[in-house]
Amino acid sequence: MTKQKPEFWESIFSEKQEMWGFEPSISAMLTKDLFVSHSLKNILIPGIGYGRNARIFLEQGMAVTGIEISKTAIDLAEKHFGTDLLIHHGSVTDMPFEHQQYDGIFCHALIHLLDSSERAKMISDCYHQLAPGGYMVFSAISKKAHTYGQGPMISEDRYEIFDGVKMYFYDTASVHAAFDIAGLYEISEVEDSFPFFLIKCRKGKVAL
Repeated sequence: MTKQKPEFWESIFSEKQEMWGFEPSISAMLTKDLFVSHSLKNILIPGIGYGRNARIFLEQGMAVTGIEISKTAIDLAEKHFGTDLLIHHGSVTDMPFEHQQYDGIFCHALIHLLDSSERAKMISDCYHQLAPGGYMVFSAISKKAHTYGQGPMISEDRYEIFDGVKMYFYDTASVHAAFDIAGLYEISEVEDSFPFFLIKCRKGKVAL
């Protein structure tokens, strides 16, 4: 969540609390299956919120670390998960918060909220915190979303869809342009509240 005003997200979580409930996103469920199939154990979730998508990884015995800009969201996560989650308080644009490497990284519905330089930095930062052979999965909104083209245009394919929220919309070409350098090996489409791309990368010999 971009250097866009931590107070925006603080006010959202203060007002709406556990606004998405505790059912994991479809993207999280698909990613959990991938991580389980490769016996991953140490997971980083940038933009973890109040932990909605962390539960299914914890239930598989994985250790989960998060990054979250909203202190209220972190407090909610601590209320529900106690010490099961370690969450760094800050913006993903300030990664890394430590130098540990993870064998899995999952980032849901966040990358498209950043501007072009922040998106590139986040992909690079996540890749560098990914252990060799590790997997990282991003869900990102697609141009097929009904919100594409709504609101003032900020830059190509990026719009301020409502006050305080600027969103970049991906197509397959822009996914490749951003993620090929980070070990992209699969793009799939998933309906997850909005049309999303599920972007899967693996750290092999590719170097950013």
